[in-house]
Amino acid sequence: MNNVKSQIQFNMWENNPALVQLLGLCPLLSVSTTIINALGLGIATLLVLFFNNIIVSLIRNHIPKEIRIPIFVIIISSLVTCIQLLMNAYTYELYLSLGIFIPLIVTNCIIIARAETFASKHSVVAAAQDALGMGTGMGITLVLLGAIREIAGNGTIFDGANLLLGQWATPIKVEIFDFNANFLLALLPPGAFISMGFLIALKQATDKRFRNKDCKVKNPS
Repeated sequence: MNNVKSQIQFNMWENNPALVQLLGLCPLLSVSTTIINALGLGIATLLVLFFNNIIVSLIRNHIPKEIRIPIFVIIISSLVTCIQLLMNAYTYELYLSLGIFIPLIVTNCIIIARAETFASKHSVVAAAQDALGMGTGMGITLVLLGAIREIAGNGTIFDGANLLLGQWATPIKVEIFDFNANFLLALLPPGAFISMGFLIALKQATDKRFRNKDCKVKNPS
């Protein structure tokens, strides 16, 4: 149990796909204008990554090495199509909001990379753990980035919660600042890059602080 927990934590923090490996930046920076958009894409990516890792691990001994990448892409495409149809059926407005970035999950290098470097070489349980850690790390980064940009750009938080959760969630929206006009820099691509830079810097500063604390514990003198 401790090994499972430590593996998931490692993938979420120390090997975070967005903040450390800098993978999947295109959808990360484009979609994260609100928390709900970010959460919707994060959940979709996590589900595709999770089931893809499991399927690849199950059939890893039956895939010819010469055609493994095309097979991985076919599996990912099938899973993305299923997710796309489900979102179209149950969260149609969010589906429209995310637009092209749902089918583009197929080309997300995080999913292909984990299939190639991990799921195709490990057991189903290990592959599932890897997907949970990587997918959750990506999702948390998406939500944090969405929160920063939504608050700075619109002065709100959880705007459009009804798109993901239904009409009952409309009152969840909280207005933090009353802007006469949106702060467009936060909502446009430059704001996404700036916000991402702050998150990466914050992670590095946190890691440095923990390393210094560990050094003091090991060398109290």
